Amino acid sequence: MKTLLLLRHGKSSWTDTSLADHDRPLKKRGREAAKRMGRLIRELNLVPDHILTSSAARATATAQLAATEAKFDGAVEVVPVLYHADPSAFVAIVSRVPNQFERVLVVGHNPGLEDWLDRLIGHVETFPTAALAQIELPVDSWLDLSTDTRGALQGLWRPKEIA
Repeated sequence: MKTLLLLRHGKSSWTDTSLADHDRPLKKRGREAAKRMGRLIRELNLVPDHILTSSAARATATAQLAATEAKFDGAVEVVPVLYHADPSAFVAIVSRVPNQFERVLVVGHNPGLEDWLDRLIGHVETFPTAALAQIELPVDSWLDLSTDTRGALQGLWRPKEIA
């Protein structure tokens, strides 16, 4: 059994219209939500063994802030393919994670992240910015992960629903 944590990036800033979408930073609300979710990860004893994030500025910032608050002591792996990835791209990347890691956190974007969550759990859930999902996967190895893999949703936390 492996545990997958999905975290959507925090709310991004549209203040500087000259920035490319990839380069948009988090706004203050997004930074605070990323920290809050990191604290939640720590409080729930869900600190990951490995973190993967999209290369977009808002995703890498979310991953770093959450990792710091969760007291994650590893390196955050930036994976450019995760920028606007679809479910099959997420599967392709996560299935390459070394098997020694039991709990992996993936930070990404909608619609791909929400689409993958829906496929994993078999029903639709809204996945707003900085939402966190915990899915238990019926696989012994990350290599066994496929687009057909179905897991059990153990928790879904949206920033507005937690203190």
